[in-house]
Amino acid sequence: MPEKPAERTDRSAVRSLLRLWPYVRPVRVRLFTAAFVAIVASCLSLVIPLILKWMVDGPVADRDPGGVWLGALYLLLLGIAEAALFGFRRWLVARPLAGVEASMRADLYRHLQRLPVAFHDRWPSGQLLSRGTTDLMLLRMFLAFPLTFLVVNAATILVGFLILFAQDWSLGLVLLAPAVPLIILCSVFETKYSLVARKAQDQVGDLTTVVEESVLGIRIVKGFGRHRSQAKAFKALSQRLRTTELGKARLLAGIWALITTIPELAIGAALVLGTIQVADGSLSAGTLVAFLSTALALRWPVESIGFLLAMSQEAATATDRYFEVMDAAEEEGAAAARAGAPDAPAGLVFEGVEFRYPDAEPGSPPVLARVDLQVRPGETMALVGGTGSGKTTLTALVPRLHEVTGGRITLDGEDIATMERSRLRELVSVAFEEPTLFSATVGENVLMGAEDADEDQVRRALAVAQADFVHDLPAGLDTEVGEQGLSLSGGQRQRLALARAVVGEPRFLVLDDPLSALDVHTETLVEAALRQVLEETTAVVVAHRPSTVMLADRVALLSEGRIAAVGTHQELLRSNAEYAWLMSGAERGGGAGGADTGGGVADPGDGSPAPGGGAAGGGPEAGSGVSGPEVTSPGVRPVAVGSEPATGSGPETGPARAGVRPVAVDPGPVTTDSPAQQVPAEEGSCR
Repeated sequence: MPEKPAERTDRSAVRSLLRLWPYVRPVRVRLFTAAFVAIVASCLSLVIPLILKWMVDGPVADRDPGGVWLGALYLLLLGIAEAALFGFRRWLVARPLAGVEASMRADLYRHLQRLPVAFHDRWPSGQLLSRGTTDLMLLRMFLAFPLTFLVVNAATILVGFLILFAQDWSLGLVLLAPAVPLIILCSVFETKYSLVARKAQDQVGDLTTVVEESVLGIRIVKGFGRHRSQAKAFKALSQRLRTTELGKARLLAGIWALITTIPELAIGAALVLGTIQVADGSLSAGTLVAFLSTALALRWPVESIGFLLAMSQEAATATDRYFEVMDAAEEEGAAAARAGAPDAPAGLVFEGVEFRYPDAEPGSPPVLARVDLQVRPGETMALVGGTGSGKTTLTALVPRLHEVTGGRITLDGEDIATMERSRLRELVSVAFEEPTLFSATVGENVLMGAEDADEDQVRRALAVAQADFVHDLPAGLDTEVGEQGLSLSGGQRQRLALARAVVGEPRFLVLDDPLSALDVHTETLVEAALRQVLEETTAVVVAHRPSTVMLADRVALLSEGRIAAVGTHQELLRSNAEYAWLMSGAERGGGAGGADTGGGVADPGDGSPAPGGGAAGGGPEAGSGVSGPEVTSPGVRPVAVGSEPATGSGPETGPARAGVRPVAVDPGPVTTDSPAQQVPAEEGSCR
């Protein structure tokens, strides 16, 4: 949610509502026509008292039944004409106002897509949803009814008082006397109601957020048995909204009571004075009947002022809320090329990159500080670092999901700040740790990575991601995956997200731990296929496990928002204690603390360089191994951490997942087919 909802203290309701004019302008002819028709229909009701006057002073006084029936016919025709005109007015506004609402909703959605990620990080989705649904519904209702009838009622009251003064100016002044107190009351009401209306509409947004979170997180709610606490939170918000709505109702009831009572008192006073004048002979009975009938006809236009103002205030608040989002600055376009900036080398280059979130506290350290890193063309660079070191933020800067606050990033020598986003995102493809799928078919989700990809490219991408399960789905690529793809498992969603990233064969690939939800066997297959893709692209891979690191040519260690070291996996294991500790998972102070520590990583077992990077024979480069004796099982062999690629001779030798150790059991010595050296437990452990 915005830091604090803006209260309309510096803008009147009229000024707020005038901002709707660009949307109303295309349908202004119909709206003006509808208003004119409604004014005519409303003024027809003022003709009825004149007919009554004619009937009372004429046919009734003369005891002429034919004249009475003729007057009744006139009244019937006027009633039919009034009803027909009001029906015509409704037909005139129904379709164009539905179009206005649709246009505003489309503009809001389009604008939301163009707003920076930082905006969406700050705003709860429920607040945005309420602006696109409830607020727009209020605006359509305002344009259809209150806007028209504020004009219609004003015109009706004006014409009505002209008729009243024409009939008897003294009685007309009696009815006009309440105008001043009514204006003051309406002004006070408008001020108070605008504040409570804004509060209520913001609370609707909060309630929408809670409902959305509860629905999307229903598995967590049920899994932890938190339905009662969620229901309690929902009830508390509902109670707050109920209290606010009751406050609105009390305000509206108060103003309506006063607006109804004051004119009634004036009509009563006019009746008494008129009766006296009729008794004195200075006023005819027909004129008094016509006067009172006209006054009663004006009751509804006057009494409706209260709720028309209330609906107008709600519409003004909805307009402010709508334009709070529409006024938010969109993502900046391509900047002008920086004068004097030297040409950067090819590949992906970070030059003195700094980043601070827009809503960061003043004086707080930046998330990224002076990051200098070069990823050569065709090279894969792994980003490794502890939690909160800035890995994901750094990768988000490449497709400009966030804007750098210092330095620059270049792709093949071109500053990304000078590139159009559409072109940049054609060059760069991303896959995030949390895979997001849309309520569409499997094929449509994959093709979001490249709309013009052909069927062969889609099948190739699915093969790279080992997403063969797609062919077993009921409709294959045409199977609907449901909201957020929740009909699929976490690993299946992650594989489809990876397929989406590689389907367009991008020049630059950014992967944020894309294999975290895969089982060891599927991960091995995906890594083997992904290596072929990485040979043809320049890639940055966020890695938390040695198996993912092994995909990279080089590794960059991020620490507290800075590049602490760059080198190959083996070099960093031997030379950097923090990197060895991150790769081993050992506790601080263990074997990972020394510079020569291997990091406690199991040999991949597939012929690739061992994560440990040391010698297999227990030489000086051998790192910490797995403490304690181990049990071998088919396909898994214990390997000393830090060993070079070993060749197993036994039948149990097979591909093992890096970073996974067999289970330690009996403390007695165990002989294995692997030449790995067993290291005493006090030197370190692997997990």
